[in-house]
Amino acid sequence: MDLHIDLAEAPGRSLRARLEHALREAMRTGRLAADERLPSTRELAVGLGVSRGVVVDAYAQLAAEGYLRTARGGGTRVAAAVAPTSQPTPEPTRAERIRYDLSPFRPALGAIPRRTLMAALARVLRDTPDERLGLPDPAGTFELRAALSSYLGRVRGVQAAAEQLVITSGTRNSLGLVWRALAAQGARRVAIEDPGWSGVEETALDAGLQPVPVPVDEDGLRVEELTTMPVEAVAVAPAHQYPTGAVLSAQRRTAILDWARAGARVVIEDDYDAEYRYDHQPIGSLQGLAPDHVIYAGSSSKTVAPSLRLGWIVVPPRLRDRIVESKRTAGTTPTPIFQLAFADLIERGELDRHLRRQRRRYQQQRAALLTALSTEMPELTVHGAAAGLYAVMELPHELDETAVLEAARARGLALEGRGTGAPGLVLGYADIDAAAIKPAVSELAASIVDARRAD
Repeated sequence: MDLHIDLAEAPGRSLRARLEHALREAMRTGRLAADERLPSTRELAVGLGVSRGVVVDAYAQLAAEGYLRTARGGGTRVAAAVAPTSQPTPEPTRAERIRYDLSPFRPALGAIPRRTLMAALARVLRDTPDERLGLPDPAGTFELRAALSSYLGRVRGVQAAAEQLVITSGTRNSLGLVWRALAAQGARRVAIEDPGWSGVEETALDAGLQPVPVPVDEDGLRVEELTTMPVEAVAVAPAHQYPTGAVLSAQRRTAILDWARAGARVVIEDDYDAEYRYDHQPIGSLQGLAPDHVIYAGSSSKTVAPSLRLGWIVVPPRLRDRIVESKRTAGTTPTPIFQLAFADLIERGELDRHLRRQRRRYQQQRAALLTALSTEMPELTVHGAAAGLYAVMELPHELDETAVLEAARARGLALEGRGTGAPGLVLGYADIDAAAIKPAVSELAASIVDARRAD
């Protein structure tokens, strides 16, 4: 094993004294951790350019002081009792801070199809030719683009040839690429939903664009207000708007596409969780109705897991080359190994099977959450489409949303507020055990009482 030791900087008259000091400081500061194995005396002597006797004597002295321990066949290791003098207190993990997870952004992480994914990765690593392991195509592997072209057409009604798809590292990355491409074509102002996901505004600002908020009501984005604004594009989540849970009405779907066609404008469709609809079939994508004016964005974050860092956009031909070049210079293409494995999951029908299991699970979780809320807090209204990974609960107008969130987090609840407009909570039901839903809602009811008392 390699070990960096700088004898020139260590104090001491002899080589042995300097080596002892350098090793002692490495253990005291934590650079050498408890139970970590040190190089053999012969290896370290060769690496430092000193005689082996110098290292043998230094190890012996440090072992006598209790810094090192030796064992037959186990080499020389840092003693377990040695601890860094300035060791920081570790931050508590998310699981340690949170008793009940009602985050609206997390799918059921414990339900990730690990065996299926491992089998796909094994097939890819076994069968992929060596030449495919070089620098990846910035647009993404053809296999994943082709698989998604078929899948999105079948499941979401998207019109996209493989050449129109660009693989990204998630929706935030997708939005950034789109905004920069539009800015390069002269766009200056873009419309965003209000309230809406913060990532839309943040990526637009980062691209040098001016976000213009458009109100959202129970029928989604208020397109009649959009039509009066001097903007070149709009970002919208028509299938299931965050954080209101609204679905863009049929009339407004028609109106927003008419607006885009009339002025050669662009609609960015964030289709982040449309696979999850529990009362009827999901509404088809906007992109399928106007592929020349809608940029479609999706990801694996809600269907499988955010940590896969796989997203995709379907772009009109006039924007594709600019977006691919931007990806190439930024170097944000996900690893081809995971791209090929995800394509394998789609082609074998494993993604469809996983989603069917998750729909059943989430539908039951949602029903359990609504039942618990109606029992504990029957006076409060819960709304939003029977879709996605969360429900929205209205709070009494006299209550401060921030105060409720603080009280809930003090009780170990992970959840989100609506952010703007009337106070409300966005309650996820995906990544929580069914048995924990009822006690979680009881703690939520107690948090509202706490917030009232504090007020």
